Amino acid sequence: MALVILDRDGVLNHDSEAFIKSPAEWVPIPGSLEAVARLHQAGHTVVVATNQSGIARGLLDLEALTAIHAVMRRALAAVGAAVDLILFCPHGPREGCACRKPRPGMLLEAAARTGLPLAGAPVVGDAARDLEAARAAGATPVLVRTGKGAATEAEGGPELAGVAVFDDLAAFVTHWLGEARCG
Repeated sequence: MALVILDRDGVLNHDSEAFIKSPAEWVPIPGSLEAVARLHQAGHTVVVATNQSGIARGLLDLEALTAIHAVMRRALAAVGAAVDLILFCPHGPREGCACRKPRPGMLLEAAARTGLPLAGAPVVGDAARDLEAARAAGATPVLVRTGKGAATEAEGGPELAGVAVFDDLAAFVTHWLGEARCG
């Protein structure tokens, strides 16, 4: 069993510059839920670690975030998937907390709560801050081109050095599980 950590917005669901503020705005990226199902069915522990500064900005509250995550869990369950743990940082970018990516706090908490090591664990994200957090935690950063990923890749930068890049979560999971793809 291995630990796999996923960012939420831009990896599992479509992202929005206006933030995902309600369950109706949470729309899965095609193939992402099924990719989580494949990880789950292969015995991996799947954790979602997501910055949610919309809370600090007053755009949504904990009740709305809980409702969004309930919709996400139901959508995952409908395809035979589950996440073992959802961690979120409610702080804004200027608050200096240890949990907000690019800091590794959520990833360290994921390892502590699951009892699984971060060494070699993929952290799949669409932004440089996801990659930086993975490195800071001793995990393996992975970039997907969904969400902000294509722009992150185009910008380049030291965060991308040695980082595997995939079109989407489904492509990463196919690679991670060593599955052959026909066609």
